[in-house]
Amino acid sequence: MLRLVGLDWSVPDFSTLCRRQKTLNVSLPYRGGTDPLNLLIDSTGIKAEGEGEWNARKHGGPKRRIWRKIHIGIDEETLEVRAVEITTSNVGDAPMLPELLNQIPTDQTIGSVTADGAYDTRKCHDAIAARNAHAVIPPRKNAKPWKPTTAGAIARNEAVNASRYLGKAIWRRWSGYHRRSRVEAKMNCIKLLGQSLMARDFDRQVAEIQVRAAVLNRYTALGIPVTETVG
Repeated sequence: MLRLVGLDWSVPDFSTLCRRQKTLNVSLPYRGGTDPLNLLIDSTGIKAEGEGEWNARKHGGPKRRIWRKIHIGIDEETLEVRAVEITTSNVGDAPMLPELLNQIPTDQTIGSVTADGAYDTRKCHDAIAARNAHAVIPPRKNAKPWKPTTAGAIARNEAVNASRYLGKAIWRRWSGYHRRSRVEAKMNCIKLLGQSLMARDFDRQVAEIQVRAAVLNRYTALGIPVTETVG
């Protein structure tokens, strides 16, 4: 690989690569668009192999599956990953939305944040309102209006009222919620690079997912297919 990129560096051994991967700081390359950023957010679980599972395969004995959760935010226009977080399986989806927004530079305008109903919480709506963005999050089943004490609560109450008046199906079309399918497709692309993580400790697993996101952004920058309806 070093020869392919035209470098005459000495090739590090596997142990050196593993050791350095723990402290690897990956910067996501992205082109960015001309319009305000419309962020699409989703999360999923991915299989990981812990020390116990590795020892069980090597020496025998019981083993237990380990899962990590990937949380990403992509640009609706360019389909590039703009924010990524990796957590253990016991961390919920909603608490990570503010962390994803913090990865977007404060000088960049965010037009909207689209996510599923799991993110219909006060902290999520307040974090989105703090960035002067519009939340496209379907209210939970039997959702009731909140006290309009914050900008996020006011915006969420408007979504609740609109959903009740229009119906959930029409509200989803009217609000553009269906564009969230693009981030689901991007999550599938991340898993196409491997259905499980190869690294065994958490810090290296974080770096592995960040590298996957950076690689996908490079591929996306080369071009994406354009689908047109025929007939």
